Amino acid sequence: MSSSELTAAFDRPYRPTAIAIANRVGRLLAGVGIGAKPITVTDVLSDARRKTGLSDFGDEGFLEPLEVLADSINREAALNPVGHMIIRGRIVGVLRNKLVAQDNIKRHPEILDIPVEAPIVVAGLARTGTTMLHRLIAEDPGIRSLASWEAINPAPAKPTGGQKRDLRFAQAAAAAKGLKYMSPGFFAIHPAEPDAPEEEVILLEQAFLTTTPEAMMNVLTYSKWLEAQDHVPAYQGLKRMMQYLQWQRPGIGKDVRWVLKTPHHQEYFDPLLEVFPNATIVHTHRDPQKTSPSLFSMLTHLQMIFSDDVDPHRVASHWLAKIENMARRTLATRERLNDKGFVDVSYYDLIKDPMPEVERIYEAAGAFLAADARKAMESSRKDNKQHKYGRHKYSLADFGMTEDDVESRIAPYRARFKVPYE
Repeated sequence: MSSSELTAAFDRPYRPTAIAIANRVGRLLAGVGIGAKPITVTDVLSDARRKTGLSDFGDEGFLEPLEVLADSINREAALNPVGHMIIRGRIVGVLRNKLVAQDNIKRHPEILDIPVEAPIVVAGLARTGTTMLHRLIAEDPGIRSLASWEAINPAPAKPTGGQKRDLRFAQAAAAAKGLKYMSPGFFAIHPAEPDAPEEEVILLEQAFLTTTPEAMMNVLTYSKWLEAQDHVPAYQGLKRMMQYLQWQRPGIGKDVRWVLKTPHHQEYFDPLLEVFPNATIVHTHRDPQKTSPSLFSMLTHLQMIFSDDVDPHRVASHWLAKIENMARRTLATRERLNDKGFVDVSYYDLIKDPMPEVERIYEAAGAFLAADARKAMESSRKDNKQHKYGRHKYSLADFGMTEDDVESRIAPYRARFKVPYE
């Protein structure tokens, strides 16, 4: 597979030689009873405590979501040995971060007094220009975003200061290199540079109430359970981590405005606005006939890193249902609020010229677009052109779907926001 092009080739997962060998050895060990064991809450809690020397997780509301997730992984995910190692390691990493953050906040309670004022939240269906818009706004020197190198380890055991000296930058670079190694061409769909802004959905993992697991693997039981839960605790935890990150790296001041971004928010605008009532939500739109197969392809390739048993039709069916649910919940919230606090942005206007859209967003948010911010954004546009890492090829037919299959699920969304056919 070319590093500059990613196609919907799902006949078998791509495996570099070293990964293939590791999986083979892992299966051989499992065959004689010494392979990877099922993920248990007791074991991962114990590992995190041992790695940190800490024991207090704070609010233990995360235990039930973690229990549901672990059970779903063990029964449904069909992880290969390397995938099992990575997923388990991610869970332990989240728990390690919870312990360190809780310890710091107990020793510095003033962290929770740091204001998090009126964030700008970019949220639209995946592949609607959210990454481009998020990165543009994050270029503003007066705006705070979650850096990829922070997201990978938001609670370092020993904070080291600024970005250039922070050891987490090297960790993020290594993680990006690993992703490229395991799935060449993946950056053509979703670039993940260590110094770029990252989605805060990673911070929502602190509560284990996030769509990240179902993006990475088949966890249908967890997914169904997740949609029925109260997500206010997850957003309260997000705010807490934002305060903690501001305390670690105050940079431009305590009263900084954040820019956030993840499609995840569309299912949970109500709890988001309960925790961040002054947020300005930037709702991006593009023809779902085009965005849906791109999303399906991205997630299928992602899941194929961790499992050798990934059905692209299952992935597509599951995520089309989620797209419908996102649209339905979004419409309900916006009708209830009469669109207050929302700014609609067309993908097609963004591609033509994003700066007028940025100006509209700043005006709606009551923010000032300074000359140095505008200059930084214009410079960023030259460095981050579309298809910077290659082209991503896909079609609905790759997933056994037709345009009617998608249209029947999203017609109310298209009509409500007058989204054109592409």
